[in-house]
Amino acid sequence: MYITNLSKGKIMLSNKVLTYIKDVLENMPTDWLNLTTHRLDIYDEPLAKTQFLEQFEILFNDHNSQSSSLSELPTAYDYIRLGHPLSCVLEWTIANLNNINAENVISFSSNTVPVLAVLRKNLLAHKNTQIVYTGQLPDFFDPEIIKNIYGYQFDLIKVDRVEEISSFNGSTIFVSQQDDICNFDLTPNIDFFINIHPHLGSVLLVNGEQNDGYVSEIQHVRRRETIAMTPANTLVALNHLLEQSPVDHKNGNVEANKTLVLNSIKEITGTNIKPLVGSSGLSMQYAIVMGLVHDAIENHKGKAIKIIVPPNCYGGTNDQARRVAACNDHIEVMDLPVDGGKDMVESIDVVLDKIAKEDAIPYIIAEIPTNPRVEVPDLMKLKDVLSKERKTKNNETAIDPVFILDQTFCPNVHFLGENEILSSVRTIAYVSGSKFPSGGKCTAGYCVANNKSKDLMQKIELHLQLCDNEATNLQMEILAKQLPSMNQRIHDAYQTTREFVNFINDTLPEAKINFVSEELASKGFTPSVFSLDLPTKGNTDEEKETYKRALNLKLINLMIKEIPNESKFCVSYGQLKGCYWTIPATSTQGTTKEGDKDYIVRVALSANLDFELHKKVFLDFVRSI
Repeated sequence: MYITNLSKGKIMLSNKVLTYIKDVLENMPTDWLNLTTHRLDIYDEPLAKTQFLEQFEILFNDHNSQSSSLSELPTAYDYIRLGHPLSCVLEWTIANLNNINAENVISFSSNTVPVLAVLRKNLLAHKNTQIVYTGQLPDFFDPEIIKNIYGYQFDLIKVDRVEEISSFNGSTIFVSQQDDICNFDLTPNIDFFINIHPHLGSVLLVNGEQNDGYVSEIQHVRRRETIAMTPANTLVALNHLLEQSPVDHKNGNVEANKTLVLNSIKEITGTNIKPLVGSSGLSMQYAIVMGLVHDAIENHKGKAIKIIVPPNCYGGTNDQARRVAACNDHIEVMDLPVDGGKDMVESIDVVLDKIAKEDAIPYIIAEIPTNPRVEVPDLMKLKDVLSKERKTKNNETAIDPVFILDQTFCPNVHFLGENEILSSVRTIAYVSGSKFPSGGKCTAGYCVANNKSKDLMQKIELHLQLCDNEATNLQMEILAKQLPSMNQRIHDAYQTTREFVNFINDTLPEAKINFVSEELASKGFTPSVFSLDLPTKGNTDEEKETYKRALNLKLINLMIKEIPNESKFCVSYGQLKGCYWTIPATSTQGTTKEGDKDYIVRVALSANLDFELHKKVFLDFVRSI
C-alpha cells in the first residue's frame, strides 16, 4: 500500500486517491495540456465551476481513468484563465488531502494576485487584514504601492513559526514560499494559506466555513486580472505531489527566447520601445490600467480618472475596468458607443469634451477593428479627435487622453511606429497572445508603446512585475516559435476568410455580413474573423429574434457535427488550423449588459482547413432554411 505523509505527518494521502491521480495523468487527453480556449458545445456556463469536478468524482468513485471517459468530461471552468482540467485536478487532490471542498483550493500562475484577491474583498467589506509570512516575500511584492495605488490596507508581520500566529479581528493571510506547493498545515488562526513557488505559481487554500464567501470573488479575480496556474506547471506540481519527478528549475533558453520575442514584437509593430509580455491579454491589460492609475495618482493628484470603454466590447475588458473603478472613489467607467451605427470618432469627441470640462484624466480602451462587428473608424479623424486640445470649465488646458488600443484582430497593422497614424498621440497597443501571436498555443499577451508613451511603460512594467503576471518561460518559448510566422499566417487566413465571405454573399445574400472592405484590406486591415447576421422571419420583433437565435445554433451545430476535426464551437481567433464559431452574446460578452449583447454568429478561420467541405456544409444549411 502506497501512502505518503504530508504536512508534518498530520495528513495522509489515501492510496486510492494517489493511485487514481497517477492513472489520470497517464491517460489524460492531450487537450488538457495544450488547449487554450474552451469548447462551448460541452460548456454549461451556470455550472462551469462545478460540473467538471462533479463528473470527475463520479469517474473516481467508479475507478474509471480511461482516456475516452476523461475526454468526455465537460469543459472545466474557462480553460486556462479561470481554470482548466489539470488545475481542477490539482485543486481537487489538495482538497482531498485536507478534507475540505475542492472549490476552497484555487491555483494561480501569479504569486502576488492571490494575496491581492483577499485584500480586494476586504477593502470592499471594510475588513482588517494581516499578512503573516516566514522567510522572505518575493522581491516584487511592494507593500507601499499595494497600499497607495491599489488602496488595499493590511499589516505585514514576519514570524519564525506558524505557532506564533494568534487570533485576529479580521482576516489572516499566511504566505509561505516552498518547494512543496501542495503541502498545507491547517490551523484555525489562519484564514487563507498561500503557498508560493518561484517557478510554478501559487496555491491558495480558503480555511473555515466563515470564509466560504470569499471563494467566488477570489475566482473572479483570477478570471479577470491573471490566470490559473498553467497546465504545464500544474502537471509539474501534480507529478511532484506524486513523487514521480522533482520540480525542474532549469532555465533552458529563457533569455534567448525572450530576446527573440521582444525583437519580433518590435519588428511586427514597427516600434522601438521595449515591449512587455504578460501571462494573458487580461493580465497585460490589468498592468496597463494600474500603471496608468499609478501615473495619474502621482502626476495629477486628486483628479478624477475616467476609464472609457465600449459597452459591447469583450466582456473581460468591460468587467475589469469596472472592477478597478469599484476599488477607488476617484475612478469612474464611462461608455463609448462604437458599433452598430455608432461612430467611434464622434463618440470619443463627445466624451472627451465632457471629461475636459470636469478637468479629469481620460483613458480610452477600444478595439480596432471592433468586436464583433469588425468595423474600423476613419483613422485620420481618430487621430485629430485624440490630438485636439480641449479646455476645462476654467479655460485651462485639459489633460490629453491615453488611447489604449486592443489590436488583437489585426496585430500586423503599424499604428504606433515613427510617423504612423497614432505616433503623435499617447497610445499603448496590446494584443491577446492566445490569438495570432501563438496560434492558440498559449495565452500570453503583449503591449507596445509609441515614443509619446515611453514614460508610461515604466509604470506598466512595474505593475506587471508587482502582480507577477509576466509571461511564463514556456509561454515565451511558444511565442518565440510562432511570432516569426505570424504576419504570413495573418495574410493567408485573410485570403481564406475573404473567399468564405464572398461565398456566403453569393449563397445567402439576405444575410448581413460584417467584415472589412477591400479598401480597408488594401491598407493592411486583414482580419480573419467576420460576423454573420442571419436572415430571420416572424410577425413580431420577439418572434424574429427567437427564430434568429435558434438559426445561429442550427448553423454552428451543423458545422461542428459535419466537420468535427476542424469546425469548433470556440471563442478564439488566429488559430493554426480549423474554423471557430461562436455567438458573442453567450461567450465573449458574458458580463456585458444584456441590451448591449450581440446575438449573431462570429466566425474565425485559419488558412489550414478543408475549405470545400466548409462551403458544402454551409450550402446544406442554406438549403435547409
